[in-house]
Amino acid sequence: MARAIWSGSISFGLLNVPVKLYSAVARRDISLREIRESDGARIRHRRVAEGTEEEVPYESIVKAFEITSGNYVPLSKEEMASLGPEKSRTIEVQDFVDLGEIDPIYFNSPYYLGPAEGAEKAYSLLVEALEKSGKVAIARFVFRNKEHLATIRPANWVLTLTTMRFADEVVPPSELEDVLPAEKPKVAKREVEMAKELIDSLTRSFDPAAYRDEYREQLMGLVERKAEGKEIVTPKTEEPQATKAPDLMSALEESIAAVKAKGNGKARKPATKKRGAKTAPKRPAASTAKSKSKASK
Repeated sequence: MARAIWSGSISFGLLNVPVKLYSAVARRDISLREIRESDGARIRHRRVAEGTEEEVPYESIVKAFEITSGNYVPLSKEEMASLGPEKSRTIEVQDFVDLGEIDPIYFNSPYYLGPAEGAEKAYSLLVEALEKSGKVAIARFVFRNKEHLATIRPANWVLTLTTMRFADEVVPPSELEDVLPAEKPKVAKREVEMAKELIDSLTRSFDPAAYRDEYREQLMGLVERKAEGKEIVTPKTEEPQATKAPDLMSALEESIAAVKAKGNGKARKPATKKRGAKTAPKRPAASTAKSKSKASK
């Protein structure tokens, strides 16, 4: 059972909705240790003063800003604490916008917001109002001693909160070296049509369960085989071969043909929606919710 990691309230206008914050992701990273290869001795990292072997205790370490090479402006713990954002338990809604207006590059970490005890009706009101408006809330709040920008939106009758990057944290494409050409290359209309046909042939409804962390699976398989004492044969890595296609059109044609061959001669049809139709998540039945509640007790 997930536990709340923060509690506060969503505030906009004169409405105040007490909520609890829950992590929306489960980290699946594989924890690896560092050891000495010869005897398996664990490697430990120490905080050592540069130029000496003297280990420095944590309480004697302060932050500093390097203004020139080797020249620092030290900042005491008290000075750093005085700069921190004012602690608040309020998620202050500033605006409501269309989700489609937000570039995904601004999204950071996802969380769930659940109602605090006694706030269920106000919480449901906010969920339903956001669901029917089609808008998402842009809000600010302080979490783990840092001020965050965030979006709040409904998903399956639960509020989600996703922290966001501020505008000055996102590098604009214009600052990238050797990426944007001085002059936009001319692309033939037929090439665009072929590329769109390839995209259409590979289009399907999004199913997050269809995508797996294959590296993690391979790593755990390797660990299990070694733990069982099995012989490990490292495959030779082959250099990628250059495409046989001499130009864009040939590459596109070969790609489309390969997709059609994989689908027994038929390309996958893209998921279609009726124009103007909207699909809203169904609210769970009360009986189902009650049965889940009883099962969790």
